[in-house]
Amino acid sequence: MTLLPGARLGPYEITSAIGAGGMGEVFRARDTKLNRDVAIKVLPAAFADDPERLARFTREAQTLASLNHPNIAAIYGIEESVPSTSSGTSVTGAEPVEAPVRALVMELVEGEDLSVHIARGPIPIAEALPIARQIAEALEAAHEQGIVHRDLKPANIKVRSDGTVKVLDFGLAKAMGLRQAQPPGDTDAELVEASPTMSRHMTDAGIIIGTAAYMSPEQAKGKAVDKRTDIWAFGVVLHEMLTGNRLFAAEDVSETLAAVLTRDVGIASLPEAMPSRLKALVRDCLVRDSRQRLRDIGDARLVLDKIIAGAPDDAGPSTAAMAKGAQDQAPRPAAWQRAFPWMLAGAALVATGLAVPALRHLRETPPPETRLEIVTPAATESFALSPDGRQIVFVASGDPKRLWLRSLATTTAQPLAGTEGARFPFWSPDGRSIGFFAAGALKRLDLAGGAPQTLAPAPNGVGGTWNADGVILFAPNFTSLLMRVSAAGGASTAATTLGLHQTGHVSPSFLPDGQRVLFTVFGASDTNGIYLGALDGSAPTRLTPGLSQGVYLPGAGDAFRGDGWLLWVQAGTLVAQRLDLDQKALAGEPLRLADRLADGVPSFGALAAAAGLLAYRTDAGTQRQLTWVDRSGTARGTVGDPGGSNLAHPRVSPDGRRVMVERGVQGNRDLWLLDGPRMSRLTFDPARDERGLFSPDGTRIVFRSDRRNESDFYLKPTNGAGVEERFVASDQSKSPTSWSRDGRFLLFMSIDPKTGADLWVAPMVGDHTPWVFLKTPFREAYGEFSPDGRWVAYQSDESGRMEIYLRPFVPPGASGTPSVASSGQLQVSTTGGISAAWRPDGKELYYLNPAGAMMAAPITIVGATLEPGTPVVLFPTRIVGGGEDAQTGRQYDVAPDGRFLINTLLESAPVPITLVMNWNGAVKK
Repeated sequence: MTLLPGARLGPYEITSAIGAGGMGEVFRARDTKLNRDVAIKVLPAAFADDPERLARFTREAQTLASLNHPNIAAIYGIEESVPSTSSGTSVTGAEPVEAPVRALVMELVEGEDLSVHIARGPIPIAEALPIARQIAEALEAAHEQGIVHRDLKPANIKVRSDGTVKVLDFGLAKAMGLRQAQPPGDTDAELVEASPTMSRHMTDAGIIIGTAAYMSPEQAKGKAVDKRTDIWAFGVVLHEMLTGNRLFAAEDVSETLAAVLTRDVGIASLPEAMPSRLKALVRDCLVRDSRQRLRDIGDARLVLDKIIAGAPDDAGPSTAAMAKGAQDQAPRPAAWQRAFPWMLAGAALVATGLAVPALRHLRETPPPETRLEIVTPAATESFALSPDGRQIVFVASGDPKRLWLRSLATTTAQPLAGTEGARFPFWSPDGRSIGFFAAGALKRLDLAGGAPQTLAPAPNGVGGTWNADGVILFAPNFTSLLMRVSAAGGASTAATTLGLHQTGHVSPSFLPDGQRVLFTVFGASDTNGIYLGALDGSAPTRLTPGLSQGVYLPGAGDAFRGDGWLLWVQAGTLVAQRLDLDQKALAGEPLRLADRLADGVPSFGALAAAAGLLAYRTDAGTQRQLTWVDRSGTARGTVGDPGGSNLAHPRVSPDGRRVMVERGVQGNRDLWLLDGPRMSRLTFDPARDERGLFSPDGTRIVFRSDRRNESDFYLKPTNGAGVEERFVASDQSKSPTSWSRDGRFLLFMSIDPKTGADLWVAPMVGDHTPWVFLKTPFREAYGEFSPDGRWVAYQSDESGRMEIYLRPFVPPGASGTPSVASSGQLQVSTTGGISAAWRPDGKELYYLNPAGAMMAAPITIVGATLEPGTPVVLFPTRIVGGGEDAQTGRQYDVAPDGRFLINTLLESAPVPITLVMNWNGAVKK
């Protein structure tokens, strides 16, 4: 049935035809519910009208829909509806249709199919290998689920413009129950190209499935097939890619099938310069006796990995040796034959008295250290190496940001569906699943298929780790303790306890025994750092001070004396130091591995280790610029020079002439003042001085510092003269957020281990004793006084995600409570929001939506009544932290003239991830 553009099948609107085959016509359509393009395969009427076959197809399609792999085109569902248009006219170009149409809804894959590439000539080996490897990955994933493709051919393989391969129509031949026999005398060339259309009639006698030129011999004979039939087809496709010629070309179906059964497989036609390993792989896939053929497509992938990695192309055993018994396999030398050259060398060394030292040298000399760069398709945030060191998963920025998966043996990466908004990925011990954080939850994605599963709430997760017992430790946010949950889901329980002056435990990482764990503590300068803890609840031990993620790299043999290494970032330098696990202490001197890494919070997720490999990302490409932006989003100038990842929290002085900003220099974080082109340092203490606010008259600043307790508050004149006055002190982590315009009150956020973030007020005149403004089981954060001082805007996760709310502000003993809803608060944002700020005249409230766009909600105040209006989007931003990271604090400010000063991430080429192989700290650098 041909559907015209504009026709609708349920929510799917046809936009154009794509093609046709024996399994139905295919159309491009728009999913009007989910706002995405899809492919619609309309099933043949003869098939769709057979209830028994339709029921069987539905059962098979449910199995096929479980395949979830970046190299397999996904099946979304089955649609059954009567075609229609909004006008009620014909949708088929003929009479109006009353009978329902049954169709398969699939992922729409852009790009050319492989047959178009091959038609242009042989594909160069360097280009063919990554394509072949991705095909093998797709087949391997399907075979592990017990699904055989049965119709693998170039026309069913799409290659996108970015090099990603997608295999189409997995298992559809079986799902549709096609049992085809070749009609005598049929010589239509198209039937040779694309069975199942090669038969115009079906009989119960034949069970031939697939395209004639790519059928395995057992398929051509009508015998039962298994995964080895796909391996044959893979070999045919690989041969065709490398030569540019059809392996079993013939005039008609009969001759094609005869060629499949009898013709020489044509190994001699492969290019002479081709690696012998690759020739052996093609040969082992094309063994007619399926019992002697390569038995597992995973073995083919391993061979391709070696070739791509540049392993020596020796004359070792063929691929089929792994499958035990391929044809033409060369006999493998006996053990004594392989050792004979070494025996001769040893005898010669003994004769000269050098045998023992030389053999010890051969045994102890480590391979050379090698550093490679992994280029990512977009700027990378966090990443993790798979336990076997063969793959890397990373978060790449984009619209939206998501997880990408790449084999280290290829040059391409594939996005992982269902991971939009992901952060801080980590692997299961078997490498088959990935944990990550998104949409306020800890999630699990099984690479074999299926949608991500939600395991536990995590409003702003900061790292997780997974052991072989199925235990996951994770940090729900920056200001929580570590939580424990089963990898299968269920209730989460506390795994650590916050100590004195500690505000959060983050970035956990299991050691190889799966019982001990590294994690980072946020808190005062005398308590923060990397700690070594254990699941048994024993007291953790502090290993290093400072704020950095820590990873463990196991030692290797005697050269490491059985100890491993702790790696972390110290003042922008990646260092390693021996970790004595028995003593729970570092030993020896730290070694420098690399410079120009981010430190502090930006360093989290930029360091990984597994299987003896180390990966890190430098801060070279991370630049921020304070940028003036008007209401339309147009840039109107900049403030200061671009800075690195430690430029944060800009605040405009009340007169609009100066800007205060946090800045990290050589690991020391202080407040700096920009007055025109001049930048001067305001604070000088070795502790962290940050989160500064101007007083309403601009003569003083208030800031937090961890000089004594965690984030006590200090006052200092903006001219730099006079002493710094400590005026609010407590053991809790605190952060000043707003100074009332009349100068009387300071609003601040304080972290309680039980309730999380709460809002407090400190009087700025007289007694500075703070009092609670808002304390609930939810997280209330980053409060902002309205210009008239009568309202407080803040963000809270009481709805399950951060939203912006308003509450009246009435100091103790005051009267005249403003009118507000009976709940005591008004919700301003409707689809998520953080980082509220008022327009200077109080007539609008600004905030960031989850996409990082600047929002504006009109505020109407009549007497004692306040009413927020419908928020509107002002402009998109490239603001630091986007609109999702509630822990970065407000990274913009509003000047008295209404302009926005935004801490903007500058456009830059993605900074590669550096992969270090064979690093050996025992070797003097």
